[in-house]
Amino acid sequence: MLDSFLPAARRIAEALIARGETLAVADGATGGLISAALLAVPGASKFYRGGGVVYTFRARNVLFALPQVAYEGMVSASEPYALLQARAIRDNFRADWGLAETGASGGGSKHPLGIASGKSCAAAAGPGLELARITETASDDRLANMEIFTLAALELMAGALVGLGAEARLGDIT
Repeated sequence: MLDSFLPAARRIAEALIARGETLAVADGATGGLISAALLAVPGASKFYRGGGVVYTFRARNVLFALPQVAYEGMVSASEPYALLQARAIRDNFRADWGLAETGASGGGSKHPLGIASGKSCAAAAGPGLELARITETASDDRLANMEIFTLAALELMAGALVGLGAEARLGDIT
């Protein structure tokens, strides 16, 4: 599975290392696959600052350390929510960039906030740039969704770093 993520992870690593910048990651419905893909790149300690899997409200509260009021009016798998997470993980890990994914991978259990299976939003927040993109698969296939969401988040981050027009690239996988 990680093999399919490595090209995007390598592009991210090369761009961050060339720029002397760092990244922190908040995995949601991807379950740690974003971080795993980045850590599979040799030399990840040069750019990967840290992160965590935000799979529960407790994890969200610990990793982001935001007051409850910060989430008012927001729903999971939305651009504002993902951007809030990307900023928070960046700031809390003192990284240059934050990458966050939030969504519902499916597989039978209902999302605690009622998000439909097969919906994810990835966001990147860094120096002078913030991007967020929604990915929808209309599928309840948990593993396939996790893979698609991971690749979408990695491609978004790579696009943010190298200016590749992430929207066009993401259109191929949604």
